[in-house]
Amino acid sequence: MIAMAATAAASAENLTPRADRWWADIKVMADDSMQGRLTGSDGYMRAAEFVIERFHAEALTTAIPSSGFEQPVAFETQRINQTASYAYLTRQDGSGQALKAGEAILVSSGGGPRPAQINAPLVFAGYGLHLPKAGYDDFRGVDIKGKIVVVISGGPADLPGPLKAAARAERVRFLGQSGAVGMITLTAPKQVEIPWERQKLLAGQTGMYLADKSLRETPDGMYLASVDPAQSQMLFDGARYSFAQLAAQSDASGPMVSFDLPWRLKAGVVAVHGEVTSPNLVAKLEGSDPKLRNQYVVISAHLDHLGVGAPINGDAIYNGAMDDASGVASVLDIAHRLRLGPRPKRSILFVIVTGEEKGLLGSHYFAAHPIVPKGSIVADLNFDMPLPLWPLKSVIAQGEGESTLGAVAQQVAAAQGLTVAPDPLPDRNSFIRTDQFSFVKAGVPSLAFKFGFAKGTKEFQIEHDWRATRYHSPSDDVNQPGVLKTEAIKLDDYVAGIALKVADTPAAPQWLATSSFKPGG
Repeated sequence: MIAMAATAAASAENLTPRADRWWADIKVMADDSMQGRLTGSDGYMRAAEFVIERFHAEALTTAIPSSGFEQPVAFETQRINQTASYAYLTRQDGSGQALKAGEAILVSSGGGPRPAQINAPLVFAGYGLHLPKAGYDDFRGVDIKGKIVVVISGGPADLPGPLKAAARAERVRFLGQSGAVGMITLTAPKQVEIPWERQKLLAGQTGMYLADKSLRETPDGMYLASVDPAQSQMLFDGARYSFAQLAAQSDASGPMVSFDLPWRLKAGVVAVHGEVTSPNLVAKLEGSDPKLRNQYVVISAHLDHLGVGAPINGDAIYNGAMDDASGVASVLDIAHRLRLGPRPKRSILFVIVTGEEKGLLGSHYFAAHPIVPKGSIVADLNFDMPLPLWPLKSVIAQGEGESTLGAVAQQVAAAQGLTVAPDPLPDRNSFIRTDQFSFVKAGVPSLAFKFGFAKGTKEFQIEHDWRATRYHSPSDDVNQPGVLKTEAIKLDDYVAGIALKVADTPAAPQWLATSSFKPGG
């Protein structure tokens, strides 16, 4: 049994039993034998088997009577041959220059099928944010029909981070509806999260999108790509502004302009397509109240990671110990704690999703097909790479300004000697890059949790360095130093406290009147 292997692999450190169990679970899920847990792979299925064994060990019950703990999700796959693809910038007079595919430009493999060929003019649309209700629209007065839209990272300082992030999440759909045929994203050099050399390696991995076309958010045939920050000036040669000027404005969160670029992009995409099925995993802790037990608090994390890819320092297995075996281990730890304590009034669903790395696909499918009656889920509390790399003194609870869950998060933090910190990097788009956002879009008040840090602090530098060296890299494994297991359990206790308070309070969480995410908002 895999669960027995976890016990044998438990840390010999002087840890509490829960911290020891948390780390032992990570060791199993991030072991090389799991081959990086690529969505639908044999390694993912072995990790799923382990999680199901842990569900049984915690005496949780199935919420899916017809298929045990598994909710199968069907995907279509797309693997881009970056170097066999091509891209040229051409002018009206026939002159031009090549954007070397796989080096200067990387074609996205996710969202939907890419076009085999495209030939269209380029238009720069600032930050690419369409927020007319908030009084901001980079597309106002811009003709994008039949064009490839070029956008840059960042956003104006006076708009809330979650609002900007949500606009980015809806951007490709808006572009398709407005007649655009593609989008190229640029990143200001100072805002780079993953170095370009590593992005090139990751671009060779298989992308996915949901087989159910009605659930896809990217129109089929959209050309989506990104350009190396060091070579982005090529798009602006002969234009009104240089890339350096625009990047400086982005770094300052300043005003941005939109204008036609003096180029057309002629490009071809070579891709191989396939199919795969991978399950979400769902377990239930039945509530104690005869009426409230028919409502649910979801505690979630994603099991998938990047699988086997291009080797870095001789290692080709992208183990995903922190991303997000740590989150799954925390969900299992909270399940253990809650089942041993007084039974909450509302039922708890422990939802371990697939396909997060492919665009929040498993959680998107679950939110659309929740296996419990629609409207019965009152909250989602999500773990995604919380990073216990320093003592827990503050918590980032993404979404805390959108619903009454924020007040609960503040109350529980105060009771446990913690503070709730603002997101120090709102333009990183974290609000839309975790599975809680799938629940938000479905109208469910939600929070996503990370260890808190602030700009200019030691913790900020630790987090920055971890992302620069280990994020989406084979070195995110169980041999990495600095993981504070007992501090991780403190965050679990915090989230468990929120879950219990929400589960036992007669009134369900509500969206704030000021939230842009409330249904009908």
